[in-house]
Amino acid sequence: MEQVLEQDKPWALLSEVGGDHGYLEELADIVKQHFQIVCLADFLQNPELHGSKIQALLNWKFCPPAEPALLRLLPSLKVVASAGVGVDHLDVAFIRSLGVKVANTPGVVSDSTADLAMGLLLASARRIVDAHRIAVDPNTTRIPQSLMGVEVTGSTIGIIGMGEIGYKIAQRSRGFEMKVVYHNRTRRSAEDEQAVGAAFCGSLDELLRRSDFVLIAVKLTSETRGLIGCRELSLMKPTATLVNISRGQVVDQDALLHALQAGSIRAAALDVTHPEPLPRNHPLLRLPNVLITPHIGINTHATARRMVETMVENAAAAVRGSPVPNEVRPL
Repeated sequence: MEQVLEQDKPWALLSEVGGDHGYLEELADIVKQHFQIVCLADFLQNPELHGSKIQALLNWKFCPPAEPALLRLLPSLKVVASAGVGVDHLDVAFIRSLGVKVANTPGVVSDSTADLAMGLLLASARRIVDAHRIAVDPNTTRIPQSLMGVEVTGSTIGIIGMGEIGYKIAQRSRGFEMKVVYHNRTRRSAEDEQAVGAAFCGSLDELLRRSDFVLIAVKLTSETRGLIGCRELSLMKPTATLVNISRGQVVDQDALLHALQAGSIRAAALDVTHPEPLPRNHPLLRLPNVLITPHIGINTHATARRMVETMVENAAAAVRGSPVPNEVRPL
């Protein structure tokens, strides 16, 4: 009976199981409860074997890439279920033109991403990575008094993008008694603002001038690409820190490099760059006032599990012909 049930499961294409870039075994097991799976490398060795069977493509950390060359090999595809909120790596309009639905996993990533944002802010402000290196250096005999950071409590955080993640960052900022200002395409309700003590800035320029920490939490769109460039960085306080958890392309990296080298701003803390990872000789990697993590905003076991469960829920609904809970439509 179990064998029949297994054979009745629809087929899904995913990147790989295990390895540095694949699904953890525990996450792959969630997928296997609902789908028969084939990994990308195995599929590409013999596309004819499974191509006509695959109805779902599960896009985890941008892989498998939902590009035309691959999609043409999947005539029965019904859904591209992507992990995370951003879908800038997908051509949603093109995919939908093939009669294929697109889905993402909003909501489930918000807490872990907001937590990391605050972690980056605190680590940069208090020079935690520098302090760790000194503490474990075998040559350390005395703690240098020059290891000074900046105060977080009572400072002003400017949040660019007050969606769900931005709002959760504001909630956490209140715990540090920070003053919260924000700029968003649409102003939040008075009740929302009051709940986190947030003040709306009608212009981005105003936020940049007021903030001790500028935190970017926007989606990557044609409007936000290059949002922070030379002019915007020049408006920031020389004591300010830029924190980016959105996408690398939102910031002009050459302009950021110049501002950091010139001391126009104090520091940058980045969970995203462009490309990822940066070339190993990129000058941003050598600056003492830059903290970079490798796009780990969603990297907790609990969040990863919820993401895969949501991806599977979206994919299974599409295969059944039911409404897809988190369907993405072109703007």
